[in-house]
Amino acid sequence: MKRFCRISAPILGALLLVLSLTASAFAADKYVALGDSYSAGNGANSTNLDANCNRNTFAYPYLLSQQKGYALTFVACAGAVTGDVINSQVNSVTSDTKLVTITIGGNDIGFTNLIIACTTLGCSSQIATSQNQINTQLPAKLDATYNAIRAKSATARVVVLGYGRPFASPPHTCLAATGVSSSEETSLTALVDSLNTTIKTRALAHGFDYADVNPYWAGHDVCASNPFTNGLTIFHTADSYHPTRNGYANGDVPAIRAIVG
Repeated sequence: MKRFCRISAPILGALLLVLSLTASAFAADKYVALGDSYSAGNGANSTNLDANCNRNTFAYPYLLSQQKGYALTFVACAGAVTGDVINSQVNSVTSDTKLVTITIGGNDIGFTNLIIACTTLGCSSQIATSQNQINTQLPAKLDATYNAIRAKSATARVVVLGYGRPFASPPHTCLAATGVSSSEETSLTALVDSLNTTIKTRALAHGFDYADVNPYWAGHDVCASNPFTNGLTIFHTADSYHPTRNGYANGDVPAIRAIVG
């Protein structure tokens, strides 16, 4: 019996080691979703994960994690600016994080002010203000944000998403675009393109991937039969001019999967 124990002990130890290595090999990759309302899930008319930040299961981080089997840490929050990512959200990124996604920058240039102005008294002045912020302030804010992410993980793959164009080109009006003139639609499209160009330029400069959602958004403007962006939503104002459920599922997710597989 003693001889059996002497023989079996090493075998048992080897078996436990194999099981431990196998469990490690199949552990889910850690995925951290940072960002603003365009990551949290505004527009999907749900707050079923977190009412304070409007996080929900229709947002692209949750959908992506379900498709890929990632272990999701979902900290994106409605209203977030770059400073919120730097001071709070980025602490969820660790050295063993495999994937980070982020949409950020819209609130830094006055996204809410744009919605209010463009759906009420006119927004040419606010568009000019937002463009000036893109030109003079946003690049440095993005650099600081991206540096903070990389400081937390030297190896994580970071995918930075742009923002979907809400309006068609050439523009046309409809009930969903109430209050926004055709000329304002054109100016807003140019502003979104400028914002995305700045985000892409800074992301690539940091060695991050840029997910361009707009090829998937084509034909799905606020006036389309299958819009990827909500227009003005009177009863759920926080969803106005944010992705629809279809936008998250069929716009954002494919754009990311084109990069991560």
